[in-house]
Amino acid sequence: MAHMNPTPVLEVGQDKTMVLNMGPQHPSTHGVLRLLLEIDGETIVRIMPDIGYLHTGIEKTCEAKFYQQVVPMTDRIDYLCPMTNNLAYCLAVEKLLGLEIPEKAQWLRVLCNELTRINSHLVWLGTGAMDLGAMTVFLYCFREREELLKLFEAVSGQRMMTSYFRIGGVSLEPPIGWLQQVKKFADSFPSKMDEYEGLLTTNPIFMMRTKGVALLTREDAMALGASGPTLRGSGVDFDLRRDMPYSSYDKFQFKVPTRTEGDVYARYLCRVAELRESCKIVQQALAGMPEGPIKADAPKVVLPDREKMKTQMEALIYHFKIVTEGFTVPPGEVYSAIESPRGEMGYYIVSDGTAKPYRVHMRSPSFANLQVLRTMCEGQLIADVVAAIGSIDIVLGDVDR
Repeated sequence: MAHMNPTPVLEVGQDKTMVLNMGPQHPSTHGVLRLLLEIDGETIVRIMPDIGYLHTGIEKTCEAKFYQQVVPMTDRIDYLCPMTNNLAYCLAVEKLLGLEIPEKAQWLRVLCNELTRINSHLVWLGTGAMDLGAMTVFLYCFREREELLKLFEAVSGQRMMTSYFRIGGVSLEPPIGWLQQVKKFADSFPSKMDEYEGLLTTNPIFMMRTKGVALLTREDAMALGASGPTLRGSGVDFDLRRDMPYSSYDKFQFKVPTRTEGDVYARYLCRVAELRESCKIVQQALAGMPEGPIKADAPKVVLPDREKMKTQMEALIYHFKIVTEGFTVPPGEVYSAIESPRGEMGYYIVSDGTAKPYRVHMRSPSFANLQVLRTMCEGQLIADVVAAIGSIDIVLGDVDR
């Protein structure tokens, strides 16, 4: 863990600075994040994040599991966007296996990923606004998030830790009427966005708390490894969905919102615009959803449909064998990355030719984005630290792992 100078009081000219703990039990740190603040009055002289309070050892746990058993582990890395983590991991293993994924499975993945992005951004918008005193926005955002959680539960059986994606495709066909329910949500969502923006975008108090606050220049954002809206809010036009497309994203039309101001307000505007773009992608996926299988034709990797088995006993034996013995992956190593709501989420996997990965490492966006906090906050007020943390949208499970 990081530690500051052990001397609690430091001389600064004629004044004295004080070391103040913020967190790890603090609602505005968005999880068990501890910040050591050296302050001169209300001004931040130095800030040091102290992480590790939510360390779970998931990367090492993955190495003790069969490849298909790792999927539920990925849900718990960033619990606000489990399906994007599912996808990043599945794409990496599929690359090692050389699997061809059916088009319908790819479109379903895109559809679910964008619903997940909306879900995650709604939590960011509601909690970030509440950090600055806007309670109504929090209630509105969680109203729509509840509808999304119902959709996730209907398609996967779980509200949050969905584990819906599988190596080779998705686990189940969407239930009858599910796509119509998604369409109903997507059609109504733009009007809800108008409500959020009506409360915040031109609100003088919100603008005063966010404009010119926690500045991050383009150069610093790139040097510190920022990604996602944190990077795009500083003027860097980069999005993996468009620039390194995966899972059929090249067949969808969408804009990548960017801003050049590099402050809290710019990052807010980027994510709000992304909410609207994700809704457009969802509508495109619904309109063009292809027919066909939802799993790859790989009997040794993916459980085939029961109707393809001669008898029920044969299906049970086949299922038992895959579950208890797993499947082997050719030796090699791979890195695969996707655009999560927070930025670049990547999986580095090493295979030694067995049924379990030799090494699993996750390049999590929250961990990388947390580095920019010091650049943003030093010289700012204590109250601005709250706005800065909310604007980079960290999840501590994603930081600590």
